[in-house]
Amino acid sequence: MEQFKPGDLCPKSGIYDVVHDGVHQDKHQVTMVKGETFPPCRHCGEHPRFTLAVAAHHAPNHEHFKK
Repeated sequence: MEQFKPGDLCPKSGIYDVVHDGVHQDKHQVTMVKGETFPPCRHCGEHPRFTLAVAAHHAPNHEHFKK
């Protein structure tokens, strides 16, 4: 499974599992939109790794909702 780090561009919109340094935060999930930059953590900096858990279209970019 491909992992992404802070500063990488998000390749697909969806829900991502996030793993930090293991000291201050357990694994959790965040929502990312394609083209956004994966952010650093305020506590462990560049350590977080992001893995796509569930891909989803961002509604404004979905073919049924585009203007």
